[in-house]
Amino acid sequence: MTETPLWLQGREAVIAAASPEVWRAEAPDYHFSHEVMPAQRTTSFDAGSLESVVESLVQVFEMEVSHKKDPATWLSMVTEKFRTRVNGGAWASAQDIADTGSYNILVGDSAFYPRLDFDGSHEIFHSAFPKGFFWEVLEVLTPPPVVTFKWRHWGTFEGEYAGHKPDGSVIEMFGVSIAKVSEDVKLLEVEHFYDPNAFLSKLTAGCPIAH
Repeated sequence: MTETPLWLQGREAVIAAASPEVWRAEAPDYHFSHEVMPAQRTTSFDAGSLESVVESLVQVFEMEVSHKKDPATWLSMVTEKFRTRVNGGAWASAQDIADTGSYNILVGDSAFYPRLDFDGSHEIFHSAFPKGFFWEVLEVLTPPPVVTFKWRHWGTFEGEYAGHKPDGSVIEMFGVSIAKVSEDVKLLEVEHFYDPNAFLSKLTAGCPIAH
């Protein structure tokens, strides 16, 4: 029986197997994903299903690009070949993500988003969603090697965002992604299609906070 590759065993398994020196700061803690996310998600898939595998792989990818400093240690992709883009824009490599930050690449230029450095781009969303900023697969439309899937990204707006007061509402966005994967199910290329402004405008709709 072939053992499941580490990058398909889930985010916690990849974290547990990593050496301490790979992290930007320290190993990430996803306890809110276990405590809060199950009651808020809208889908549920059997373990081992294609939907479950896709969701797990994307979670590992998000964890690695956010917390592992060297793309050479990212297990979820074929690092030297990987590229990604949003809404048909410019392609970004694994190193581009490491240098710029995944949020800066995924959001791009928006009047509702103050472009920040790597750490700042993560902190602004951690501040706005202190109890977690979650992601789930809604539906997988095509199987490997080109996986097309619908997704939902959401959080409860309970913290300040770019000087704007929170209103306690659940803010969510929806999109479609197309991922090309290798024979051993590592990411080669990912294209995302969604409207970041529809999401971000909800975070800036309230009154600004006077500092």
